[in-house]
Amino acid sequence: MEKKRKLFCEYGKTAYKISLFKEAKKKDLIDLKNRKKFAKKKSNKETFEYIWKGDTKVLLRKLNGVDMQLQKNKIKNLQLASKKIDGIIVNPGEEFSFWNLVGNATKRKGYLEGLVISNSQMKKGVGGGLCQMANMIHWLVLHTPLTVTELHHHSDALFPDVKRRVPFGTGTSISYKALDYRFKNTTEYPIQIRVWLDETFLYGEIRSTVKLNNKYKIVEEDNHYAKEEDGIFYRNSKVYRIIIDKKTNKEIKKELILNNHSKVMYDYDLIPKEEIKV
Repeated sequence: MEKKRKLFCEYGKTAYKISLFKEAKKKDLIDLKNRKKFAKKKSNKETFEYIWKGDTKVLLRKLNGVDMQLQKNKIKNLQLASKKIDGIIVNPGEEFSFWNLVGNATKRKGYLEGLVISNSQMKKGVGGGLCQMANMIHWLVLHTPLTVTELHHHSDALFPDVKRRVPFGTGTSISYKALDYRFKNTTEYPIQIRVWLDETFLYGEIRSTVKLNNKYKIVEEDNHYAKEEDGIFYRNSKVYRIIIDKKTNKEIKKELILNNHSKVMYDYDLIPKEEIKV
């Protein structure tokens, strides 16, 4: 049997860093070629009047087999990232880019080791946990008319649900700079992102200078687990976004935004028996 050839990035830490640098520059060139106009202006003193969507996320969650210190380190990482994002104004036609604002999360900048997910494996790495910030922003964006332009879903179900409040699969995977989270302001009005945190919660808001005419609801349907022919369990569901007219309270549109079919990577004994479909 022929031995699989190693990728350049697999030849140690230096090779990995070189590969990351190359991918980052490649993405920058593509953005330059496509004449991307990224949001850069911040205003922490002026807060836009109208909240389009706000939410809070618990910072510390007990995850099976995960060192809690990594989650505590995540708080420091999120504090550093929030300073780069809080107050950012995205004008009509501009695009929000997570990594263009935050930059590379390095030890030199004060980032600590946190939980990272690479190739469906849980690891520790400097800057780990920043996906929670990207997840928060994406969840807010889903409740607005803003347009997502880059999103990378986690392909597998890595953890069992622990007091989950949002539909499965509505998060995003990020990795400097190859996997970015981006959205474009395709409305006629400027919007502003506010993000901050305390010791317990991460807070986020999308604000604007005008009120929204519609409201948005994200729902998950046909949520179940099923064992397939390969003997592996998969988590399945469909996630829809429903747009409702605020004045009439009537549904304007229902669109499928995600069709989950995710391999379960944790102990099958943790799967709720009532959610298994035969």
